[in-house]
Amino acid sequence: MLLFVFIITVSAVFYFYYKTRQFRSHLPIQKNWYKSKAGTALGIFLLAFGINQLFLDPTAAVYIIAGVFIILGLMMSYTNWNAARHYGNFVEEEKRINP
Repeated sequence: MLLFVFIITVSAVFYFYYKTRQFRSHLPIQKNWYKSKAGTALGIFLLAFGINQLFLDPTAAVYIIAGVFIILGLMMSYTNWNAARHYGNFVEEEKRINP
């Protein structure tokens, strides 16, 4: 369980870090890249939070809510991971074009 608390904390820190980088960026593709990375961190946060809740309180309502968190976390992290990989291919080119 301590592992999930660590993952929750680290993913929350990365989420706020990438959101800050997104707001401070002026280039559109780089902004989308940071947005996707923040979404990936948020998805991992939801996934770890849902799994952690399964160990804390084993009731039917918690299983349903944790299942929703796990599914949403998986979908968010997968979708944003692919978007970050896509935008990552164009970030260096955008930096080179816009000094």
